[in-house]
Amino acid sequence: MNVTLRQLSAFVAVAETGSFTLAAERLCITQSALSGLIKELETSLGLRLFDRSTRRLRLSDTARELYPQIEKILHDLDGVVSEVGKLKALQRGSVRVAVSQLLACTLLPELMAGFRAQHPGVQLRLVDCAVESVMARVFSGEVDMGIGPEREANSDIAAEQLFSLPFMAVMPPGHALARRRTLQWHDLSGQSLITLQGQFTELLVSDVGEAARGLHKENFMQVTFMTTALALVRAGLGLTLCIPYARSLVEQFGLVMRPVGGPVVERSFWLFTRRGRALSPAAQEFRSFLQQRLRTSLLC
Repeated sequence: MNVTLRQLSAFVAVAETGSFTLAAERLCITQSALSGLIKELETSLGLRLFDRSTRRLRLSDTARELYPQIEKILHDLDGVVSEVGKLKALQRGSVRVAVSQLLACTLLPELMAGFRAQHPGVQLRLVDCAVESVMARVFSGEVDMGIGPEREANSDIAAEQLFSLPFMAVMPPGHALARRRTLQWHDLSGQSLITLQGQFTELLVSDVGEAARGLHKENFMQVTFMTTALALVRAGLGLTLCIPYARSLVEQFGLVMRPVGGPVVERSFWLFTRRGRALSPAAQEFRSFLQQRLRTSLLC
């Protein structure tokens, strides 16, 4: 059996209008083409669909039973096509994003608000988590994409750099180093440093290189979240290091930031997606929005 949508549409049009002429006009085809579609459908089904006479055209008893089901099929298909159109036009859709906790409470909310203003019909879901689990959330399919600092390559994850910014030292405004406009890494020698657990500290010491001789990793106080580190700095228990995008949060804690050079050490942040998994139109648009905003206005 080889039944086509054009044949079903022709059947419904004739059934609703009661006329081959009117049905052909509705479908914008010739009457002969319409008759051909009906004949093909009757042949495929092995059923007579219309009882014809010189005066009237009416559904056969069998066709009368089939009509509600065929009409529902076409109605459901119209609904699917309409929904696809809404998704493509970004009138509907959803985007799930996993980000590190610091990004979640500093940079992402304003970006999400900007996207929502442009596309109010798209639902955004933010999953805030530890840095080390961002890629795992992407891999599992829990989210469409993840944003976080660079991590070891994964063959199942595609990574695209969004931006790169230098480390800055964070301290109370009354700290002796706060009187300087810029610092060198050797200025931090002998200071109690509060850093993040995992690859944060290892990558930092490695990137600083020879200038890190005075920094003793074994003496670092390591915590899970930057908010904890900032609270400890505010309590006078040491200094910490973070990226400039967190300035608003640093200032909420009543702290100040100073750039550190000799050498300048930058940390890059990346967009992670799952290879072989197509993004929805809404997710594609959100990715483009992030790329544009983060590479231009927000981080200039």
